[in-house]
Order: sequence, then structure tokens, then C-alpha cells
Amino acid sequence: MSILSRLFGGGSAPPPATSTTEYQGFTITPQPTKTSDGFRIAALIEKDGRQHELIRADTIRDWEAAVEASLGKARQVIDEQGDRIF
Repeated sequence: MSILSRLFGGGSAPPPATSTTEYQGFTITPQPTKTSDGFRIAALIEKDGRQHELIRADTIRDWEAAVEASLGKARQVIDEQGDRIF
């Protein structure tokens, strides 16, 4: 059964969990989402109990690269907007 599930795409393991990062008083949790083309750049930005979901149209094939890109985009948004993102 496992051979069939691998052939037809079933039973794939979920992507590994990511850890949070602190940046200028904000907490960033990268959350790339699986798409047919790879992983969409996404992150959760938090500060003082407030949350902002960052979702970009960009997709990256590699999980690790998508995590790094998600962190980079979140830092860029924080640099540009600061507390206004909420």
C-alpha cells in the first residue's frame, strides 16, 4: 500500500514545523503554505497580542528557501510599516 500511496501522492509528510524569530519587538512565525507549484510565502507577525497574517503571491519550490523568504518579507514589512501593519 505504501508504494501505491507514494506513486499517487498520498501519505506525504507535512512540512517540518518552523520556529519563531524576534525582530524589532515583533515575533515572526514563518508559515509557507503548500501549493501545486511549491510553497507560497506566508508568515504570522505578532506584537503585544496583535496579529497580522502576511501572505504573498510568490511561490518557491524548496521548503527551506520558502521559510527564509517568508522571514525576509516579514522583516521588510516591519521595516516599512512598523506598528501600522495592525
